[in-house]
Amino acid sequence: MKKVAVSACLLGNSCRYDATSRYNKELVELLKDYEIIAFCPEDYCFGSPRPTMDLIEENGKIDAISNLSGANLSPCIQEYAKAFFHNHKDLELFIGKDRSPSCGVCSAKIYNKNKELISEKGSGLMAKEAIEQGIKSYDAEEFIKKYQNQ
Repeated sequence: MKKVAVSACLLGNSCRYDATSRYNKELVELLKDYEIIAFCPEDYCFGSPRPTMDLIEENGKIDAISNLSGANLSPCIQEYAKAFFHNHKDLELFIGKDRSPSCGVCSAKIYNKNKELISEKGSGLMAKEAIEQGIKSYDAEEFIKKYQNQ
């Protein structure tokens, strides 16, 4: 059976920053023939609920920065991502939550250090690792649009 990694909030887990889910019935139905492996680096690292974070680009580097404390939250997320993909080497697909600073594949917002929007097409830290690992990766909304009519 093919294996897919899916943002846990899309599967109904209450792991978003505000301890809610974004259960997506259409997505779950499209993945009925896959073995689904849930992930949520932010919940793992910081719990839920938690302060929000933004992706900040400075000197060519993009980090997840806490909107509450200004702390760099990237190391824990990046360690989680590396361990996750190390432990799941046979993934064929990665589906992330759109616009997430961890899981957005091509829809994460990136700001400069003055909090001015640079891009709305960035990759979250976990999604970036999936892409670097060569795993076919989609934002959930993009995946649904592409496959719901097939």
